[in-house]
Amino acid sequence: MKKISIACVVDDDEIYTFSVKRIIAKADIAEKTIFFHNGQVALDFLIANMQHTQDLPDLILLDLNMPVLDGWQFLDEFAAIMPGFSKRITVYIVSSSIDQADYERAKAIELVTGFIVKPLTVNHLHDILSQLHA
Repeated sequence: MKKISIACVVDDDEIYTFSVKRIIAKADIAEKTIFFHNGQVALDFLIANMQHTQDLPDLILLDLNMPVLDGWQFLDEFAAIMPGFSKRITVYIVSSSIDQADYERAKAIELVTGFIVKPLTVNHLHDILSQLHA
């Protein structure tokens, strides 16, 4: 299956990001993976690279509970700037939350493609890649 160019992980948990780095490498879905420890840093990167399509991720794996700018706040800000991107960026929420209200809230946000309850697996990533290439 064809890889995506760039995957982006937005999560403040260092242990989780360490393991996700290994899972993404094992799944072999992306040429490059970039990591951000909160939504604000990720948003700043996206805004700074808005005109540099080759530097933008194809996929964002977004945690909900983070300091500074959490996943919900990131989604609000991203939705506002998304029309300025010339590249389609797919967003999946990857959270430890099993709260049905979080799932329903995510489902109601048009730019969220899916909701995955941690832990993220190689199979999840292969499913995402299949959907991206469908």
